[in-house]
Amino acid sequence: MKITINQAGSHVGETVTLGAWILNKRSSGKIAFLQLRDGTGFLQAVVVKEDIGEDLFKTAKGITQESSLYVTGVIKEDARSDFGYEMEVTNLEIIHEAVDYPITPKAHGPEFLLDNRHLWLRSKRQHAVMKIRNEVIRATYEFFNNEGFTKIDPPILTGSAPEGTSELFHTKYFEEDAFLSQSGQLYMEAAAMAHGKVFSFGPTFRAEKSKTRRHLIEFWMIEPEMAFCEHEDSLEVQENYVSYVVQSVLKNCVLDLKILGRDTEKLAKVAAPFPRISYTEAIDRLKEWGFDDIEWGDDFGAPHETAIANHFDLPVFIINYPTKIKPFYMQPNPDEEGTVKCADLIAPEGYGEIIGGSERINDLKLLEERINEHGLDPESYSYYTDLRKYGSVPHSGFGLGLERTVAWLSGVEHVRETSPFPRLLNRLYP
Repeated sequence: MKITINQAGSHVGETVTLGAWILNKRSSGKIAFLQLRDGTGFLQAVVVKEDIGEDLFKTAKGITQESSLYVTGVIKEDARSDFGYEMEVTNLEIIHEAVDYPITPKAHGPEFLLDNRHLWLRSKRQHAVMKIRNEVIRATYEFFNNEGFTKIDPPILTGSAPEGTSELFHTKYFEEDAFLSQSGQLYMEAAAMAHGKVFSFGPTFRAEKSKTRRHLIEFWMIEPEMAFCEHEDSLEVQENYVSYVVQSVLKNCVLDLKILGRDTEKLAKVAAPFPRISYTEAIDRLKEWGFDDIEWGDDFGAPHETAIANHFDLPVFIINYPTKIKPFYMQPNPDEEGTVKCADLIAPEGYGEIIGGSERINDLKLLEERINEHGLDPESYSYYTDLRKYGSVPHSGFGLGLERTVAWLSGVEHVRETSPFPRLLNRLYP
């Protein structure tokens, strides 16, 4: 019977066959230990010379890292293993022998590993990060489907910019100018006027020349948009969504978190509601904490966000930012002049902003004024202003960056590890 590693627990005491690759191996006298991987998990296979004979034992001892093979044996329980099972080998068949595999069990620099990203993905650590990424995606669909959202796919090629024109990738669209999408938000607003509650999940692009551990050139965003929804309602959806995703990862990625050495105690505390602090209060506190370099009206940098996050055990909302540092579409805050009804959600442990959201302007005249103030072409946004002409309603939405969220949940330092093939400044390969 052919099975996969993650099915081993259902076949204890049975003789089964696995298709696998050799992650690593060691031998001691007349016993060899093969560390197998097959994409679903990792398993130790024990090869005893007197059980399989001289020739097969010699083959087992000589097999090279990342060679592929079929391994047949009996599944046994193993309390010493994190996985809980191992295989006693009765036969093995090499499919392909790998020679001089470049990523050996030793330390390698990040540039070397990124050059070999297509192979680095096979490592136990990277496998765990991608499994957590997959769980975040799975839980995202589950949450929004359960909450009555409809998934709508916005275009990747656009003729306008939601976040301003300075970070756009320009391309030609036959005879017209076009840009790679920075966000699906404006199109999601149109979809919300048709379906009420919608979300998108897709790639976005920022031509930002940044090399920080929090930035990628191409990243994935989950962007919900809700009609008849004011800012406070949106904040509640955001904290419930993040709490749901965190608890799903804790429940379904136990082995992956353990492989990464992730301290899960802080994650276990993540449950709505989240604390909130106004932008103005955050500025005052930062000054009290010795940040003399920041003034009201400045945007926060990584050290400022980290200092604020370290003051709380949970993700924290920073609300009501100054109008002048936020995009044109955000609804003014009537309770604090010069600010808008928005929030950034800052993850704990120095991982920075993972969500940005706001209530959107629903008044046509004000939106047109904002478009002009930002020097944008009104004609390019005519579809967007149409939404305020024909049945405008209060509406809100937000965007969650997948890679930053996965970095936080995984405990990895750099977002380049949370994208299967990261696009960084000066890196398009592989």
